[in-house]
Amino acid sequence: MASTTVFTIANQKGGVGKTTTAVNLAAALAEQKVPTLLIDLDPQANATSGLGIEKEEGRSVYPVLLGEGNIEDMVVETGRKNLYLLTSETDLAAAEIELAQQEDYLLQLKNALAPLFESGQYRAVVIDCPPALGMLSMNSLAAADYLLVALQCEYLALEGLGQILSVVDRLHEAGVNEELQVGGIIMTMFDVRTNLSREVVEEVRTNLPDQIFNTVIPRTIRLSEAPSFGQSIFEYDKSNPGATAYRNLAKEVIKRFELKKK
Repeated sequence: MASTTVFTIANQKGGVGKTTTAVNLAAALAEQKVPTLLIDLDPQANATSGLGIEKEEGRSVYPVLLGEGNIEDMVVETGRKNLYLLTSETDLAAAEIELAQQEDYLLQLKNALAPLFESGQYRAVVIDCPPALGMLSMNSLAAADYLLVALQCEYLALEGLGQILSVVDRLHEAGVNEELQVGGIIMTMFDVRTNLSREVVEEVRTNLPDQIFNTVIPRTIRLSEAPSFGQSIFEYDKSNPGATAYRNLAKEVIKRFELKKK
């Protein structure tokens, strides 16, 4: 049976291209024939709407986090080959409080996802987290094999990098997820017109050479527009530099983590 690799894309700072990366990396992996499940764990549900999927109350990751419903029934087909979605809904915001009242509160997502992995249907799972290190994000990290950090090419973004990376050590020490590893840092919103973007990328490459991905995601208007049409960048503008970048990132991810294709 093929194994499933779980990636959490997280950053406690908003507006860094996290959801854009989750949606387009998942779509790119699917395009590369890697059966992929995208999990929208953000109550804003931007990953859900970004694929043009309607939110449906009661059919999301929310009830299964609370031990209700069958998770296999919650998975939605996106209409794209090899790409599946576990949607979010606004009520998921309440889970931040409700999860804290449960036993093994950090392991609820991991336990809920377990039945999905038994069949080996998915080779990759990509989880989009809220822009905060709250209960939902911590559940995501507890369920993941690898943390992928979406990091905007600005100096202020660097300030929070140490904090998100230290969470991995804390989860190890607490015995919550001793297998979790930092899978890599994805530099986003790179502006070719500025020295600042190049300087930030160079600083990360100098200090964390083994963790930064070679692919840098450019800032493009088309990448920003695609979610409003419910499309990945590959559907909206397949020749856009953003589409090329996410394809290259997917190839790096496949190679680095030895993901198996269908």
